[in-house]
Amino acid sequence: MDTTRQNKIAKLIQKELADIFLQDSITVYNCMITVTKATITKDLSIARAYLSLFNTEDPDATIKQVRTNTKDIRFRLGQKVKNQLRIVPSIEFFIDDSLDYIENIENLLNS
Repeated sequence: MDTTRQNKIAKLIQKELADIFLQDSITVYNCMITVTKATITKDLSIARAYLSLFNTEDPDATIKQVRTNTKDIRFRLGQKVKNQLRIVPSIEFFIDDSLDYIENIENLLNS
Protein backbone atom coordinates (compact mmCIF):
# COMPACT_ATOMS: atom_id res chain seq x y z
CA MET A 1 0.00 0.00 0.00
CA ASP A 2 1.44 3.32 -1.07
CA THR A 3 1.69 6.25 1.27
CA THR A 4 0.42 9.71 0.45
CA ARG A 5 4.00 10.90 -0.04
CA GLN A 6 4.69 8.10 -2.53
CA ASN A 7 1.54 8.94 -4.48
CA LYS A 8 2.41 12.65 -4.64
CA ILE A 9 5.95 11.98 -5.82
CA ALA A 10 4.77 9.42 -8.38
CA LYS A 11 2.29 11.94 -9.83
CA LEU A 12 4.98 14.63 -9.91
CA ILE A 13 7.39 12.30 -11.72
CA GLN A 14 4.68 11.22 -14.16
CA LYS A 15 3.83 14.83 -15.00
CA GLU A 16 7.43 15.95 -15.46
CA LEU A 17 8.40 12.88 -17.50
CA ALA A 18 5.39 13.52 -19.72
CA ASP A 19 6.66 17.06 -20.33
CA ILE A 20 10.13 15.73 -21.18
CA PHE A 21 8.75 13.16 -23.62
CA LEU A 22 6.41 15.73 -25.14
CA GLN A 23 9.43 17.83 -26.08
CA ASP A 24 11.52 14.89 -27.34
CA SER A 25 9.11 12.31 -28.68
CA ILE A 26 8.85 13.44 -32.29
CA THR A 27 12.41 14.70 -32.79
CA VAL A 28 14.39 12.06 -30.89
CA TYR A 29 12.21 8.94 -30.90
CA ASN A 30 10.14 9.45 -34.09
CA CYS A 31 6.93 8.45 -32.32
CA MET A 32 4.51 9.70 -29.71
CA ILE A 33 5.29 8.65 -26.14
CA THR A 34 2.94 9.09 -23.21
CA VAL A 35 3.57 8.25 -19.58
CA THR A 36 0.55 6.25 -18.47
CA LYS A 37 1.64 5.42 -14.94
CA ALA A 38 4.49 6.05 -12.54
CA THR A 39 5.24 4.26 -9.29
CA ILE A 40 7.95 4.74 -6.73
CA THR A 41 9.45 2.43 -4.12
CA LYS A 42 8.94 2.96 -0.40
CA ASP A 43 12.45 4.34 0.07
CA LEU A 44 11.90 6.78 -2.85
CA SER A 45 15.02 5.54 -4.64
CA ILE A 46 13.56 3.87 -7.75
CA ALA A 47 10.79 5.19 -9.96
CA ARG A 48 9.12 2.94 -12.52
CA ALA A 49 7.52 4.68 -15.49
CA TYR A 50 5.14 2.87 -17.83
CA LEU A 51 5.18 4.27 -21.35
CA SER A 52 2.60 3.95 -24.08
CA LEU A 53 4.11 4.19 -27.58
CA PHE A 54 2.12 5.38 -30.60
CA ASN A 55 3.07 5.49 -34.30
CA THR A 56 6.06 3.25 -33.92
CA GLU A 57 6.82 0.20 -35.99
CA ASP A 58 9.14 -1.40 -33.44
CA PRO A 59 8.18 -0.64 -29.81
CA ASP A 60 11.03 -2.77 -28.46
CA ALA A 61 13.63 -0.70 -30.31
CA THR A 62 12.02 2.52 -29.11
CA ILE A 63 11.97 1.44 -25.46
CA LYS A 64 15.59 0.32 -25.82
CA GLN A 65 16.46 3.80 -27.11
CA VAL A 66 14.60 5.38 -24.17
CA ARG A 67 16.49 3.14 -21.74
CA THR A 68 19.76 4.18 -23.40
CA ASN A 69 18.87 7.84 -22.76
CA THR A 70 17.85 7.22 -19.13
CA LYS A 71 20.81 9.16 -17.76
CA ASP A 72 19.90 12.29 -19.74
CA ILE A 73 16.20 11.93 -18.89
CA ARG A 74 17.03 11.62 -15.17
CA PHE A 75 19.22 14.73 -15.35
CA ARG A 76 16.44 16.72 -17.01
CA LEU A 77 13.94 15.40 -14.46
CA GLY A 78 16.28 16.56 -11.71
CA GLN A 79 16.38 20.04 -13.21
CA LYS A 80 12.57 20.19 -13.14
CA VAL A 81 12.00 18.79 -9.62
CA LYS A 82 15.03 20.18 -7.83
CA ASN A 83 12.86 22.32 -5.54
CA GLN A 84 10.48 19.48 -4.62
CA LEU A 85 12.81 16.50 -4.16
CA ARG A 86 16.13 16.23 -2.39
CA ILE A 87 17.29 13.14 -4.30
CA VAL A 88 16.15 12.29 -7.82
CA PRO A 89 15.24 8.59 -7.99
CA SER A 90 16.66 6.16 -10.51
CA ILE A 91 14.23 5.60 -13.36
CA GLU A 92 13.18 2.33 -14.96
CA PHE A 93 11.09 2.34 -18.11
CA PHE A 94 8.55 -0.31 -19.14
CA ILE A 95 6.13 -0.64 -22.04
CA ASP A 96 2.50 -0.27 -20.99
CA ASP A 97 0.56 -2.70 -23.12
CA SER A 98 -2.77 -2.21 -21.38
CA LEU A 99 -4.28 -0.51 -24.46
CA ASP A 100 -3.37 -3.51 -26.61
CA TYR A 101 -4.88 -5.80 -23.99
CA ILE A 102 -8.12 -3.80 -23.93
CA GLU A 103 -8.31 -3.82 -27.72
CA ASN A 104 -7.79 -7.58 -27.75
CA ILE A 105 -10.60 -8.09 -25.21
CA GLU A 106 -12.95 -5.88 -27.25
CA ASN A 107 -12.16 -7.85 -30.42
CA LEU A 108 -12.86 -11.11 -28.62
CA LEU A 109 -16.16 -9.79 -27.27
CA ASN A 110 -17.25 -8.52 -30.69
CA SER A 111 -16.55 -11.83 -32.43
